Amino acid sequence: MSAPPVATMGLAALRQVGRLCSLGLDVLRLSLKPPYQFREFIQQCWFIVRVSILPAALVAIPFGAVIALQLGSLTQQIGAQSFTGSASVLAVIQQASPLITALLIAGAGGSAVCADLGSRTIREEIDAMRALGVSPIHRLVVPRVHAAIVIAVLLNGMVSVVGVLGGYFFNVIMQDGTPGAYLASFSALAQLPDLWISEIKAVLFGFIAGVVAAFRGLNPGGGPKGVGDAVNQSVVITFLLLFFLNFILTTIYLQIVPPKAL
Repeated sequence: MSAPPVATMGLAALRQVGRLCSLGLDVLRLSLKPPYQFREFIQQCWFIVRVSILPAALVAIPFGAVIALQLGSLTQQIGAQSFTGSASVLAVIQQASPLITALLIAGAGGSAVCADLGSRTIREEIDAMRALGVSPIHRLVVPRVHAAIVIAVLLNGMVSVVGVLGGYFFNVIMQDGTPGAYLASFSALAQLPDLWISEIKAVLFGFIAGVVAAFRGLNPGGGPKGVGDAVNQSVVITFLLLFFLNFILTTIYLQIVPPKAL
């Protein structure tokens, strides 16, 4: 008697999750194994920067502006305009910057990584590497995941700065905010762990984006259509994992790190 369709789909999903986790562990295990593919790492870093730096900057400006304008309107209604700067800046640094960075890396860089590895897979280049005793994970996946992590950290810093400046500009210009109050409230409530949690999120998000893109690229369906489907699936899966992980990290951070007292 065959298993019910729901049970079969559940088992298939669990197998895929296990294979994805196994690939992530393999990447960690092979990260320090010599020889390191430094040239491939530099090329992937440059590629990810080239396709994501301008969109990241352009997205960060309206994102920071929308947060500042929304919080500015709210604080004006309750008579707490002096806290606009701290609320908007902390929202940009803790939440918006790592998410924007990871989504752009997954959507631009991750999709390209998935398409590249998927095309190599259907052309049987990956099988040829395994036949020659070359690990495709060590040779191709590890430098791409490392590049996604490094660029995620760097872009996260840039997005934070651009988003904060965008929020400052629109709050001061469009809502007649006081520049001194905006900066004073930020410096009064912000603390160094706020920046650390942002960078930790960027590292984890970059790792997830790189591993998921590589996993779907190494396991596409048949033919070019399978590669296209794998690219779409990698982006969707990465988005879901990032938002779920962001919720977990934010919850843990707010429980561990107490807010700064005025």
